[in-house]
Amino acid sequence: MDKLYKRELYLNKIRGFYSDAETIKVITGIRRCGKSSLLETIVEELKEKGIEEKNIIEINLDKRPYKNVKTPEQLDKLIASLITDNDFKYIFIDEIQNVIGFEEIIESYRSEKNYSIFLTGSNSYLLSGELVTKLTGRKIEIEMLPLNFYEYIDMKKFLNIQAKDSIYEEFEQYIREGGFPGALNYNNEQDRKLYVQNILDDIFIKDIKVNQKIKNSENFKNIQRYIINNFGSMISVSSIQKYYNSINIGLDIRTIEKYIKVLSDAKIIYPCDTFDIKSKVTLSGEKKYYLADLSIYFLYNTDNRINYGPVLENILHNYLISKSYSLSVGKIGKLEVDFIARYQNDNYFYIQVSKNIDDDKTAEREYRPFYDIKDMYPRYLFLLDLIIKDNIDGIKNVNIAKFIANNQDL
Repeated sequence: MDKLYKRELYLNKIRGFYSDAETIKVITGIRRCGKSSLLETIVEELKEKGIEEKNIIEINLDKRPYKNVKTPEQLDKLIASLITDNDFKYIFIDEIQNVIGFEEIIESYRSEKNYSIFLTGSNSYLLSGELVTKLTGRKIEIEMLPLNFYEYIDMKKFLNIQAKDSIYEEFEQYIREGGFPGALNYNNEQDRKLYVQNILDDIFIKDIKVNQKIKNSENFKNIQRYIINNFGSMISVSSIQKYYNSINIGLDIRTIEKYIKVLSDAKIIYPCDTFDIKSKVTLSGEKKYYLADLSIYFLYNTDNRINYGPVLENILHNYLISKSYSLSVGKIGKLEVDFIARYQNDNYFYIQVSKNIDDDKTAEREYRPFYDIKDMYPRYLFLLDLIIKDNIDGIKNVNIAKFIANNQDL
């Protein structure tokens, strides 16, 4: 077996639970973001620690010989057949959502406290919804995303893929190619786009159309296209309805809300709520949506020019949530702060993102919201400028490409 690239960002979140029989480890994320490889990496590390192969049970429900396991009874029988003695076992089940009603079987094994259980799935509506209600024991969810820019560079080194001459050329290539690990196997742009198209087709056919009973596929794809084309912009359900009414496509509010939730549950998009800084409440109505990977946008758009505003926001958004920051869009009066980032309980950060601040008007627009915020939490302005100007009034000016390439924290 080829040596696996270690996604340390996620391994660090789960290593402390390797032998924890009380806690079910659930790994979620968009299809082909690396969940199966993460399981294989964990298996490798267990073997390196001396765990015998007979005590490691691996079941991939998307592949032969287990592809036809569809019922809880079949799953139970399969697991039982692979347990050969009473030693402590590590059970890895990939794409668990293929078995409808798996929860009770998994819970029964967890309750015996002789098994450390790891699950992966592509659908959060199965793995966070039904697990919450049907699994009475403890569980942790590790949510994976495609490669961030640091991992993209690091994995290219690991695979001996020639890097660009400068970090900025590499960053631009990352923007267009995205971070699906499997896409690094393709040198041709059209091949990479076909790979991403296959991912989205798989999600729709295997995760969405049947499970969510989508009756009108064309209307669903219209909503998907609208969100993808307007990522990083303030969007409301009513604004989507108004747009489609204007082109004579009638969609009711509940249908639009359902389709957006389906896209979010399938991990194609990530909603970012709006938070009023003065009143300290989350606002209903408008919010922003970011893509799991920017390659999804370029798949749907033949124009390869980069709109740096939403693109840089999307990259930073995904990087920070992968490092366990919670994000919201900040409102302060009529002004907007691109992100309020929260880490753990009491660490808050205010963030603006811009390609540059070369002219006074842009600089004033980016700095202005910071001055209206009265508390003293740290403020960051992320830029793509080659030369970063000195910090002003305690606001940290940071090069976004270098910040992520160096795997830094706020």
